[in-house]
Amino acid sequence: MNGSLAPAETPVAATKRIARRSRSTPPWTPHPALASVAAGLPGDAFAVLGPHQAVDESVMETVLMHGAVAVHARCAGKRNWTALTSTSIDGVFAGVMRGNGRHVQLRVQWPQGEQTLWDPYAFGTLLSETVLQRIGEGDVDAMRQLGAVACCNEGIEGVRFAVWAPNARRVAVVGDFNGWDGRRHPMRLRHTAGVWEIFLPGVEAGARYKFCITAPNGQPLPYKADPMARWAELAPATASRVASPVAFQWHDQAWMARRGQWRQGPVSIYELHAGSWMRDEHGGVLDWDALSDRLIPHIQRLGFTHVELLPVSEHPFGGSWGYQPLGLYAPTARHGDPAQFATFVDRCHRAGIGVIVDWVSAHFPDDEHGLRQFDGTALYEHADPREGLHADWNTLIYNYGRNEVAAYLLGSALEWIERFHLDGLRVDAVASMLYRDYSRASGQWLANEHGGRENLEAVAFLKRLNQLVGQRHPGVLVMAEESTAWAGVTAPVEHGGLGFTHKWNMGWMHDTLMYMQRDPVHRAHHHSEVTFGLLYAFSEHFVLPLSHDEVVHGKGSLLSRMPGDRWRQFAQLRAYYGLMWAHPGSKLLFMGGEFGQQGEWRHDVGLDWCEASQPLNAGLMQLVADLNGVLRDQPACYRAEQDPGSFQWIIGDDRQNSVFSFLRRDPAGAAPPVLVVCNLTPVVRSDYRVGVPVAGFWREVINTDGAGYGGSNVGNDGGRQSDALPCHGQPHSLALQLPPLATLYLQVAA
Repeated sequence: MNGSLAPAETPVAATKRIARRSRSTPPWTPHPALASVAAGLPGDAFAVLGPHQAVDESVMETVLMHGAVAVHARCAGKRNWTALTSTSIDGVFAGVMRGNGRHVQLRVQWPQGEQTLWDPYAFGTLLSETVLQRIGEGDVDAMRQLGAVACCNEGIEGVRFAVWAPNARRVAVVGDFNGWDGRRHPMRLRHTAGVWEIFLPGVEAGARYKFCITAPNGQPLPYKADPMARWAELAPATASRVASPVAFQWHDQAWMARRGQWRQGPVSIYELHAGSWMRDEHGGVLDWDALSDRLIPHIQRLGFTHVELLPVSEHPFGGSWGYQPLGLYAPTARHGDPAQFATFVDRCHRAGIGVIVDWVSAHFPDDEHGLRQFDGTALYEHADPREGLHADWNTLIYNYGRNEVAAYLLGSALEWIERFHLDGLRVDAVASMLYRDYSRASGQWLANEHGGRENLEAVAFLKRLNQLVGQRHPGVLVMAEESTAWAGVTAPVEHGGLGFTHKWNMGWMHDTLMYMQRDPVHRAHHHSEVTFGLLYAFSEHFVLPLSHDEVVHGKGSLLSRMPGDRWRQFAQLRAYYGLMWAHPGSKLLFMGGEFGQQGEWRHDVGLDWCEASQPLNAGLMQLVADLNGVLRDQPACYRAEQDPGSFQWIIGDDRQNSVFSFLRRDPAGAAPPVLVVCNLTPVVRSDYRVGVPVAGFWREVINTDGAGYGGSNVGNDGGRQSDALPCHGQPHSLALQLPPLATLYLQVAA
């Protein structure tokens, strides 16, 4: 567990309230509630178990040890052991000792051996009343105190377990340390916040555990994983694990000091699914170390600034690609433990690569070990399916209006940023959060308090998320997958916006892919599918996503969606990438797109890396690297992307020839402009005149038809001298040879 995690509250140094008895100690008699507690039924375990001090300095010790052969006890500081008597209540041992009862050590004889441990029922309350009150108010840092926290309590090492379950009649922790016996360790209810807690001495990092919860109606629930677990068991197993208290030793200080510079630099993102980017020689999933060894050099060669991981929060079903998580605080164990994930991020940072993860706050699956009916009630979700059910995904919707639920989600966001030094979160399915009627027919949704369709609680949650991250970690990206026309997604909250740093431009992606899928002979009739995006390109801070969603579910790969024979497919994909990298907006490309994988992405196998070495595939990969190089080296291609002055149409209306031309500019004028010309037909166009703003030799910076990329090598011999012929509203012009199905970048020589 990383040291940046909100520190655990110092346990309250309080001995259990003492049950005073007369100086002459009568024979032991069971508390009326003891039999119920011993049987695993609701009751105040701390009132009947553990040490209870009398006025004569004797201590009555009552222990619950089902299956034990014998139990001995002694108070801290005492040398002699007292044999406890097996009582008429199954599993209960009791006896009288000398001492103060503050800490009691037990020696338990089991059929398989002997065990020495401290009695957990000798400890007082753990979380302070202040923390509990803050949890009820929705305080994020207080909420992060919950879970399994390895700590030293009053000089004794162990683990503090705490879970929010306000409507439960009983909660016990079960795990490797008590034989998964739900009777053994019932927890104390802290009524202030509905939090149950217990300190178990001797439990170590790595121990598996769950919570045994009794519903309000008295029915036991299936064992529940810890919503706040920082480590989880490898799927398909579903237990939580106690995370190590040892702070990870980071080596990325230089990166962390400068990561906020993305606002002044380019952002180019390589999106990947960690489980299927590459497999080992046996077809198995790579661990984080092996993935680092292979992935980081690949990203460096291609020149991407960031990697974006499909969700790596723990999730029960691999086929969800991580988009149905149940462990929002834990990296999936599929690739290693939390320290290995931290090492992966650390290595990326030292290589100059930022790390973004998909973060899912829109919904959760209904697995019985998860959040559904967590304490026997709709706690994290809405009770009414018209508010609480996503029929499309068969998942449940968080109740964002509940303080504790909002704090739970916000705490998760901070956990990834602070504990694992992540540089960004991509918030999944934001559109489904914003609208109550999302993918719902009439009569299947409930209006908000004003009669509208907006989910006001979700809107408030998203604003709070972005304000919180922006205030604490201003260099961190928060990107919205939002597919509607909601205004101000990336506008500051104080100006009425949602406060995201970026929004995925789903409209651009949809329109341009539709255009590129058309036979070139028909493109003249659909010219606006390329130009329309510029009408709103500066309304938000956009990311242009060619994401995983575009290469699954029968859509085919990007390459397979290009019409024509194989050579034309590659030519058009190269031209499309050239257009994309020059278009205003940060870039995102899903794995396999860099080399033009022929087949559709499959989450359960690796990419077809054997294709990457083929000439056309290798040429495409070299183009992606060169485009990223231009993006990095040419401020006109990334500076002030939300400023309309960064873009100027030169030719936007040549429908007949399917030719587009525009300038990318540095609005500050500190860098020369870049001229972009696209010919999206298979026809070579000679002496095609394009207006330019200044005279000089315009050097060909990129030609996607270059021989090195697998093209036909039609071009302009490295560049063209301008002519003093006004054209397209510009004082000068170039007579260019436009390669077929290609994009050119040109820049005037300094």
